[in-house]
Amino acid sequence: MTLKLNVSKSRILYFCLFILTIFLGIMSRKFSLIPLFIGDLLYAVMIYFLLRILLIKKKALLLLLLSILICYGIEFLQLYQAEWIIELRKTLFGRYVLGQQFLWTDILAYTAGALIVFMIDKIILVKTNQKFV
Repeated sequence: MTLKLNVSKSRILYFCLFILTIFLGIMSRKFSLIPLFIGDLLYAVMIYFLLRILLIKKKALLLLLLSILICYGIEFLQLYQAEWIIELRKTLFGRYVLGQQFLWTDILAYTAGALIVFMIDKIILVKTNQKFV
C-alpha cells in the first residue's frame, strides 16, 4: 500500500514538473532575451520528466539514456527532408515536437539538459519522494 501511494505521488510530482517545463519552454521562445539553447535544454528536461511519469519504477540512468536517445533521434530526423514531413514541421505541433533544422548546438543543449535534470532527480527529487512515504 505504501509503495503504491508513493508511486502515485511521485507521478503527480513528475507530471507537475513536466507541465512546468513545457510552460517554461514556451516562454523561453517568447522572450528574445532568453538564449535559444535554453528551449532545447528544457526540451530534454521535458522528455526526461515524461519518461519518468511513464516508467516511474525504472532507474534514473536508463531514463537519462532514453531521453538523450529520443532527443538525438528527433534532431537527426530533421535531416530528413521529404515533402510530407516539411509540411508537418510547418504546423505548431510539428514545429514544437519535430523542430525546424538540424543543429549540433541542439545536441549539446539536449545533452546538458538531460544531465542536469538527471542530477536534480538523483540528488533532490528522489530524497523529496522518500519524504512522501
